[in-house]
Amino acid sequence: MTRHDDGPDRAHRRPEGVSDETVEALGSLSKALETTERARGHLYSFHQLTGTADLELDRAVELLHKAGHSDWAETVRTQVLGRNVIPGHWTFQLVEAYDDTYYQPFRELERAAVEELAEGRDHLYEAEMKEARRTAGHPDHTARPETTPETEARAKERNRSDRV
Repeated sequence: MTRHDDGPDRAHRRPEGVSDETVEALGSLSKALETTERARGHLYSFHQLTGTADLELDRAVELLHKAGHSDWAETVRTQVLGRNVIPGHWTFQLVEAYDDTYYQPFRELERAAVEELAEGRDHLYEAEMKEARRTAGHPDHTARPETTPETEARAKERNRSDRV
């Protein structure tokens, strides 16, 4: 791997004694969690889209009544409006069950692994990949964001917490 003098900040440097295999394993664990984050987002999309469709059924029922199709309006109202998406569950219950049963335990496990195996330093795999792919001296291949008062304050805070 190529190293540059202006490499990653301390929060993204591999702690002493952490092996290549550990960095790769934590990177894989992180990637799996990121994929789970995306799946969770799709679950929320499903929840919101289903809810939007259910609310639109109110309008359909009203319009069917106005058009003189009261039997169809009642059929839609009693057969689909407010219906469970799976037995006993509305979408909010699916979201809650996913969060409680899968998502939260996974997040906690990933965080614990990073804390124990890499001193809490996130994205080591990605930081090392970035470092290996940078072109030294190129203005668009810098190791860190431009220093601003805000980034400087965050870096100082990180350094203080690293010393504790």
